[in-house]
Amino acid sequence: MERLLILDEYQLMDEQVWNSVGAPMLFDNDGTAVFIYTPPSLRSRSVTKARDPLHAAKMFKHHVESERENPTGRLAAFHFSSFENPYISERALNNMSLDMSSLAIRQEIMAEDVDEIPGALWTRENLDTYRVNRLPDDLARVVIGVDPPGGATECGIVVAAKAKNGEYYVLADHSLQASPERWATTVMDCYTDYDADAIVSEANFGGDMVTHTLQVIGKQMGVLANIRPVRASRGKAVRAEPIAALYERGLVHHYNPFPLLEDELCSWTSGDPKSPNRLDALVWALTDLSTVGRPNVRFI
Repeated sequence: MERLLILDEYQLMDEQVWNSVGAPMLFDNDGTAVFIYTPPSLRSRSVTKARDPLHAAKMFKHHVESERENPTGRLAAFHFSSFENPYISERALNNMSLDMSSLAIRQEIMAEDVDEIPGALWTRENLDTYRVNRLPDDLARVVIGVDPPGGATECGIVVAAKAKNGEYYVLADHSLQASPERWATTVMDCYTDYDADAIVSEANFGGDMVTHTLQVIGKQMGVLANIRPVRASRGKAVRAEPIAALYERGLVHHYNPFPLLEDELCSWTSGDPKSPNRLDALVWALTDLSTVGRPNVRFI
């Protein structure tokens, strides 16, 4: 008897669902599997259970190309936008799109797998080209970049280091949406776990309260941290461009993939009014590493 397995919203599932559970269920019954997914947006990627939020898109692309080059008849791939769904009102879609960014419309309504965003300061090609899976032994300074949450958003927490040869390494992304006590505890854990030299925290929102929270939690944990509050006096694009330039020159290396952080980097453009917390935390950390100790350089 033929069995049918439907994996809806597959982009939000753990990648192992198919190999570990789905495939074994169907092998004995000559079954059929249907994978349904929507290209993941930044919003959906924050709740996915997948290690790689793009795993469904990559699987779709791989099978389409494989079947095109070597037809087997085993696979069938279908692509359609929300406008082609007869059960959804076109008027409702048009109204909904008024509150969506152009990127969100392309991903969630037009069902486009968007790898690169025109105007984005970072590209996936650059991140992949200079990615490393080993760290040098001569890391000279380690900094924790913190972008405090402005309301019900994530607290950006990124760990970065500078080697003696002048190159930079992004060691970890521990960003999370949590209470002040919890994210401050995470920051202090990072400070001790990575033997950091400083915590650089944005002071535009919360100011002294952010520093006070970190100090109180640090005292409770017995951690005497070097906390440096910094205030953004210039726009995000102006602050981010020098850091993006370091990436373009091949001077910044990500230590293994950081999917959510890299999604923010490759999806944000200078005209975007949104303020990604992970991106901000990265910029604070790498700006500190690239400017501290240099004469006539002002932290912005």
